[in-house]
Amino acid sequence: MQAMPRRPNGWWISPAIPTIANLALGLLWFFSALGGWGDAAFCGTGDAHDATCAADFELTVLLSAPVAAVAVVTVLTAWALPAVRNRPQRLDALLVAAAFAWVVAEGILFIGGYLVQP
Repeated sequence: MQAMPRRPNGWWISPAIPTIANLALGLLWFFSALGGWGDAAFCGTGDAHDATCAADFELTVLLSAPVAAVAVVTVLTAWALPAVRNRPQRLDALLVAAAFAWVVAEGILFIGGYLVQP
């Protein structure tokens, strides 16, 4: 197994850290968008559940899904391509870009959910 080369400035941060961050952000998006967390948070639960809000929140999920897909593809590309995986600067750049994409996808869910609240 080949060791990760150090960056030109001498610093070395394990790529596991941004990878775990991407996984955590992806799980947050998944549970918020598809697991019902966002719907419950913005549209209520039980007797207080607003069906119109829920339908509008589904549109918000559809708007954030392409951004989430970009994040998934970016992380997979970073780890699948040896030309990226073996160059720390490229790997860092793609993993950071994926994390920003997750944040944008979550932002779309949050802003959209806020706007559709009853």
